[in-house]
Amino acid sequence: MEEVRKQLCEWIDKNEHKAVRLLKKTVQERSIYANEASAQAIMIEKCRQLGLMIDIWEPDIKQLKASPYFVSDRKSFKDSPNLVAIKRGRGGGKSMILNGHIDVVPEGDRSQWSDDPYSAVIKDGKLYGRGSTDMKGGNAAMLMALQALTECDVALKGDVIFQSVVDEECGGAGTLAALLRGYKADAALIPEPTNLKIFQKQQGSMWFRITVRGRSAHGGTRYEGISAIHKAISVIEALSALEKVRNKRISDPLYQNIPIPVPINIGKIQGGSWPSSVADTVVIEGRCGIAPEEKAEDVKAEMAEALEKMKMSDKWFRDHPAELEWFGARWLPNSLGSNDPLLTALKNSCREVMQKEPVIEASPWGTDAGLLQEAGDIPSIVFGPGVTKAAHFPNEYIRIKDLQTAAKIIVLLLIDWCERADEEEEARWEN
Repeated sequence: MEEVRKQLCEWIDKNEHKAVRLLKKTVQERSIYANEASAQAIMIEKCRQLGLMIDIWEPDIKQLKASPYFVSDRKSFKDSPNLVAIKRGRGGGKSMILNGHIDVVPEGDRSQWSDDPYSAVIKDGKLYGRGSTDMKGGNAAMLMALQALTECDVALKGDVIFQSVVDEECGGAGTLAALLRGYKADAALIPEPTNLKIFQKQQGSMWFRITVRGRSAHGGTRYEGISAIHKAISVIEALSALEKVRNKRISDPLYQNIPIPVPINIGKIQGGSWPSSVADTVVIEGRCGIAPEEKAEDVKAEMAEALEKMKMSDKWFRDHPAELEWFGARWLPNSLGSNDPLLTALKNSCREVMQKEPVIEASPWGTDAGLLQEAGDIPSIVFGPGVTKAAHFPNEYIRIKDLQTAAKIIVLLLIDWCERADEEEEARWEN
């Protein structure tokens, strides 16, 4: 490792306490849906301390709704500011977006947590709390990489565009707002929790709603009615069969360690109105995965066809078809080629820091990488600290050691991708 690269990594090691302090402060802010401002303020202040060029704005809902990529249920982004902070390069190098989201999912049943979800308590080298792994740890790693460059007085040729966006957990409106504001780059890195694996591909996903009709009757003579609950079971069985068909087609070796590459998940069921009545309506809501090479419209058509086929085996559905609609959040899939320069550069940085070959897989969930790549035409990849299985779970945590490792890998990636400015170029810049 050449001297400057060694110097940057040593600075990150010696300043672990700064990374932990930043992460603790952000985790202690409950930045759930539409409540991101207090945590974002910490990000803003840190970027000011680093001397970055700062842009803060509340996304324009009218502008977002005009985009075909907008899927959020948000009515307004008042008090939910986006942040973009730029470390300007000296010129002549490629640019890099470092994209992270500041919003987190709700903590759920607090009785399932060993400590307060927002205490940011540290035990056995792990920092616990909602958002620690998804993905405030990744945000802290990016900022520590940028701080290492500043503190070690290392200039780059290309720009580094740090983004702390809102609304990722509901479909990516914050990242879309940054794209619509004109922020583009030659590549993008999203440090979602990958266990320090490289996610070369990511599945997408969409939310669906299926309304199943029945015919009401008294529970004592339920045979006079048609139970929407029983019919809903048939719909769920059809979705299960469709899931098996869709996943049987996937042969990509990047999915070999993922039991169900593109799940169809039933997340919510509501139906019936009275215990002594036959239910006349059931509403099923869920999430359908999209494989990296699939188009969302093709997936929608395939589910519609599966529900249409139910008419052939059940005459009730001929006159009362299950009603399918797509609503709420959506994440686009993403894929990078095996010879893509971004993937190559990241692999090299991982080898240098970890002293071993990085693990390359496909993501089991969606990220904003698909949006950056499809809507922004920006090659994007996902790699970061954090425990994949701990995201959205009680007792969410991140290993502090992994945060530090990710910061070192990111800073070396920036040097390789954006290129280090030599002394002559720095002198011209300063003069």
